[in-house]
Amino acid sequence: MDEVVDTIRTEFSDIPDTAQIVRLVLRLTLAALLGGVLGYEREQAGKAAGIRTHMLVSLGAALFVLVPQQGGMPMPDMSRVLQGVIAGIGFLGAGAILKLKEEEQVHGLTTAAGIWMTAAIGVACGLGREATAVVSTLLALAVLTLVPLITRNGNRNGNGSGSGNGNRARATPSSVERSDDASRD
Repeated sequence: MDEVVDTIRTEFSDIPDTAQIVRLVLRLTLAALLGGVLGYEREQAGKAAGIRTHMLVSLGAALFVLVPQQGGMPMPDMSRVLQGVIAGIGFLGAGAILKLKEEEQVHGLTTAAGIWMTAAIGVACGLGREATAVVSTLLALAVLTLVPLITRNGNRNGNGSGSGNGNRARATPSSVERSDDASRD
């Protein structure tokens, strides 16, 4: 029986002290919460990738960088881990993008970009860059909530681009730029 207990103790030895436990819990919890903030916004906007998806993406990305870091992987070697996370999230995001029959009609770009951003926030949390993760989440939230309001107001003023330049060509609902609007993602 002592051998079983020793084996179990050894298997859980990757967290050697209280400081490591607190660090692990803080980083993973913050990653999940920040992903949840972005996911909540997407869910409220009626998008398929909502709270759970964003929380899991952020938490998974944090874990992918946190485990090698705990194992003593040097930061220059961490680039391979980051490349894997970025490529994997790219495939996940690609699944959210739909190209419809019309050549210029594409939906889901904002959702894919949001998933990509959520993974980046998770990576920041996993690497212990919590302030960067919080600021990035606030900026992403501003993009998702404020930019659509600004572009809609610009369209109401007779300006299709929302940029304040009345000489620009008016965007059509079937254009890629317009279909990426948060209201149509």
